[in-house]
Amino acid sequence: MESNKPPRHGGGTMVATTKPSRFNRICVFCGSSSGKNPIYRHAAIQLGNQLVERRIDLVYGGGSIGLMGLVSKAVFDGGCHVIGVIPKVLMPKEIIGETIGEVKPVLNMHQRKAEMARQADAFIALPGGYGTLEELLEVITWAQLGIHQKPVGLLNVDGYYNSLLSFIDKAVDEGFVTPTARGIIVSAQTAHELLSKLEEYDPEQNVTDVKLSWEMEQQLGYTAKSEIAR
Repeated sequence: MESNKPPRHGGGTMVATTKPSRFNRICVFCGSSSGKNPIYRHAAIQLGNQLVERRIDLVYGGGSIGLMGLVSKAVFDGGCHVIGVIPKVLMPKEIIGETIGEVKPVLNMHQRKAEMARQADAFIALPGGYGTLEELLEVITWAQLGIHQKPVGLLNVDGYYNSLLSFIDKAVDEGFVTPTARGIIVSAQTAHELLSKLEEYDPEQNVTDVKLSWEMEQQLGYTAKSEIAR
């Protein structure tokens, strides 16, 4: 079945695909480091290639180093559009050489997360450190509160996130996370499997009783963020 989406243009030749996607753009959270194991670098490139195959554009943290640089280059070279959102103070540190795609400078980390979330139809976390984990947990929390219904995927490369998933399962067992909220997280070990799961994700299965508007969330202390489009 041929995709009805028009071709996207980035930095390279568009790769033909017969797999239409429900997503126009996916936000990828990942490290500014590549990690010690080459499998993480390979996973970032494979994720980028899968996005290209499905004609999905990328929004990410804007860096040209580490896994951020690898996934963005793969998407850009494949002909899809790339949007990098980065605080101005981090640009000298995380952007080395030529920029990739469209760069959106913002004032701070709060604005970065809000803008990435606003631009995206879904979220995927590759392996990363504190920053990646913080971004991932925030969009999970937003989903739990009903602020958005966008799928959240965890690319559990070589079991990298096994301990995190075990912790969350423990939180369910102890009554701190509901089984419904546990269903927000979609995980898989390969990019192809994860994207296939995200395509099939039904947010109605994980609806909670809490339904905050974005304005109410701002009143809770997140005044630096802009509205997330549902």
